[in-house]
Amino acid sequence: MNTSRRSFLRKSALGLGAMAFASPAMEALAAKAKYSKLVGIQLYSIREDLKVDPMGSLTKLAEMGYKYVEHANYVNHKFYGWPATEFKKRLDDLGLKMPSGHTVMGKLHWDDSKKEFTDLWKKTVEDAAICGQEFVISPSIDGSIRKDKSMLLKYMDIFNQSGELCQKFGMKFGYHNHDFEFSEKLDGELLYDLMLNNTDPKLVTQQLDIGNMINGGGVPGEILKKFPGRFVSMHVKDEILAATGREKYESTVLGKGVIDVLAMVKLGDSLGGTKHFIIEQESYQGKAAIDCVKEDLQIMKKWGYK
Repeated sequence: MNTSRRSFLRKSALGLGAMAFASPAMEALAAKAKYSKLVGIQLYSIREDLKVDPMGSLTKLAEMGYKYVEHANYVNHKFYGWPATEFKKRLDDLGLKMPSGHTVMGKLHWDDSKKEFTDLWKKTVEDAAICGQEFVISPSIDGSIRKDKSMLLKYMDIFNQSGELCQKFGMKFGYHNHDFEFSEKLDGELLYDLMLNNTDPKLVTQQLDIGNMINGGGVPGEILKKFPGRFVSMHVKDEILAATGREKYESTVLGKGVIDVLAMVKLGDSLGGTKHFIIEQESYQGKAAIDCVKEDLQIMKKWGYK
């Protein structure tokens, strides 16, 4: 570890101070166990339902057999309108756990003059720990960062540092792909290759979205084989040709589309290091979203994943 990195860690510890290390996040850390293999749902799948009736929607998920959820709504230090302690209580009351969540990490979270994270990102990490998360996942990266190679590499180092910060809370930092990582290049090198080759696997894990990547021309099986053991989490998704929109494909019920989803799940299980299989469906072909995710869970159980 170089001098600047040691300095960063010392500053981070001082910056968090009483806010973090004497907080409910540390209490959560003391009681937290690592999750084994699991099947969960990305709550973005029922985003409209959650806007209308968040508690009722979560209750329906629990009743249909989901045990794990992944958030996609952390705004003003609240999850779906609830502070971290209250949201965790509501999940606990329903028998739900939240091992991971999505919050985009960007320029607002890094103070370039001080070379450390802003309070906004420190609070984000703390609240994730309070909710019992194992992974804090950034589900994209700002276009202004990914269009410049030096800027991208700088942020890959910041990703590593975020991994160090998350480790203080017993968590790990992660990145979730979309399509552009498999279609955009910098100096002739694929963006996804640049990102994985310049992040430390011990600090930054990957959540492979097998649906998103095919829109960028990526092949899930090839990526799993190219970077074995890097994908502790997977967004389990199937795709059909899109009826509208800018993307070629849109998601559908598992087993109904062009992806051999079961083969990708098995490959993640055997080669990718995958232990979190997170169902996500964003398009529904006229069906109700809540009915689709129920069917998705039944299919995963039929395949032997519960």
